[in-house]
Amino acid sequence: MSRAPHPDRRYVSVGQYMTDVVASLPGALREGTDTPADVRVMGGGAAANTAAWLAHDGHTTTFVGRIGDDLLGRAGRMELEEGGVDCALAVDAQRPTGTCIVLVMPDGERTMVPDPGANQALTPQDLPDGLFAAGRHLHLSGYMLMVDSSRMAGLSALDRARLRGMTTSVDVASVGPLADTGAARFLSWISGVDVLLANEEEAALLAGLPAPQHDESTAAALDGARQAALALRSAAATVVVKLGSRGSLAVDSEQGEAHAPAVPVDVVDTTGAGDAFAAGFLPAWCDGVDLEVALGRGNRAAARVVARVGARP
Repeated sequence: MSRAPHPDRRYVSVGQYMTDVVASLPGALREGTDTPADVRVMGGGAAANTAAWLAHDGHTTTFVGRIGDDLLGRAGRMELEEGGVDCALAVDAQRPTGTCIVLVMPDGERTMVPDPGANQALTPQDLPDGLFAAGRHLHLSGYMLMVDSSRMAGLSALDRARLRGMTTSVDVASVGPLADTGAARFLSWISGVDVLLANEEEAALLAGLPAPQHDESTAAALDGARQAALALRSAAATVVVKLGSRGSLAVDSEQGEAHAPAVPVDVVDTTGAGDAFAAGFLPAWCDGVDLEVALGRGNRAAARVVARVGARP
């Protein structure tokens, strides 16, 4: 599997397409009555977001997913294609396009209420076999593995990519569904992947370590991330832990450990930060650049997302 600059490399991002209904709240949600908010309807879905940022940065990218036969699905396809993404989208005649309500608090932290819709019906037959070819890179959203009905599609994508000589990455995507799924099961599905991307809560859960404390020192946070990454090296060649305002840390078999600080920015909305990080990190990793440089590119990509509302370019 080649890791060197390649002008014709294609990134294949497999996972969810969602329509995000983003409500930016001025304060705490007032239950049982009205809470005025700035509400916007935007494209979302972890794998679709990563594909959109990859294409925005000039990388040849295909997004593979499933949408409903409805207005939201057609609008979503159009938005991605206008942004330069090649779309391989199965259309579900029975299920609606996935939708997620995103509540954004004043500090930028978000709470999501998703309805996966057509995403949960993605099957191996929906994956165009011609997309899997040597020299390309597969990026898989962990959501696909944590939903029973779409798991076989995710596993099939990983199997085909390995057989065809592609490099592979998996982004865990969300700590809640991971806790419901169980760390051991998830690790058994992604074992042997080239790059595993996780935030600090996801990494700790996967590694069987205590959950990180938000008020701990930077040194303690980095030490916890390091322990988690080292523990997870048995599942992935390169383990990346995203640490928000503390940057990101990675451990791999070739370069050892690297850390890159975050880019200072006023946080408006953290939705899609990890998806954009992947779009910044993966091309650098695929080109074989220094691990610290690759992390820095991921951090810069995430910073441009959190400074504004929404997960897309």
